[in-house]
Amino acid sequence: MCYLFFVDLQTQLRRLQQIGLNAYESRAYLTLIGHPRFKALELAARAHVPRQKIYEILGSLVEKGFAQVVHGKAKLFSAVEPQLALQGYLARRRESVEREFEDRRRVAETLAEDLHSLYLDGSQDRGPLDYLRIVNEPGQIAEEYRRLLARSNTEYLEFSRRPYAVDPVDEPRVKGALGRGAECRLIFEARDLDSGHKKSLRGLAKEGAAIRITEELPLKLALFDGRFGMIALVDPVLTRPQLTALVFEHDALSQALRRLFQDHWDRAEPL
Repeated sequence: MCYLFFVDLQTQLRRLQQIGLNAYESRAYLTLIGHPRFKALELAARAHVPRQKIYEILGSLVEKGFAQVVHGKAKLFSAVEPQLALQGYLARRRESVEREFEDRRRVAETLAEDLHSLYLDGSQDRGPLDYLRIVNEPGQIAEEYRRLLARSNTEYLEFSRRPYAVDPVDEPRVKGALGRGAECRLIFEARDLDSGHKKSLRGLAKEGAAIRITEELPLKLALFDGRFGMIALVDPVLTRPQLTALVFEHDALSQALRRLFQDHWDRAEPL
């Protein structure tokens, strides 16, 4: 076998496996492509597929749209034209993934409703430090922020600076809080704003948010309804920015941080 042909064959085998075929299916399909039709056992020998597996492999290729049965005196198999096979296979895979996601979303919604009462019951028995929680995984920080923002009804204040777990400019729940009548005031650092970001901020201001700009903020901070909040700190040791968030429910701490926010708000410039 020519070395270049072997290398090209290995490349195509790998690509077929990357889109979802297994090794036997990939070898069988590439062998079918080069011939008009094959008997099953002939294909097994040519494609180096175990004889006891060839009917299973061919059945899978037919189901996935890569092979078809040619009826005659003997049962023969042929390849489906590659472009049709690949496009059809990927379209079916996408539909399957979308259906699976939608099924899981519905189950998750039902499960969340069913478990909510249990969560509330468990939350009644508070420990001495249950009003403070440390979160250091970016996805969890983002979810905590969105959860607090979604329940905010009267006031949402934020020191917004990079790195963002969630950029409030692009977060739909900010507009949701505005729609509920919450007062939303945000301060941004000037060095973080390019022309595109400023345009987005003006759009948010038109929705009702009050926005100011300052040269530097002391930390990342978000306060909700004068009771809940998050303080996000960047690890000073790691060269790659990594956030750790303190999530709290504490009236006195919230009021102290609100005074800090107000001090910076008074000194910041309008957008």
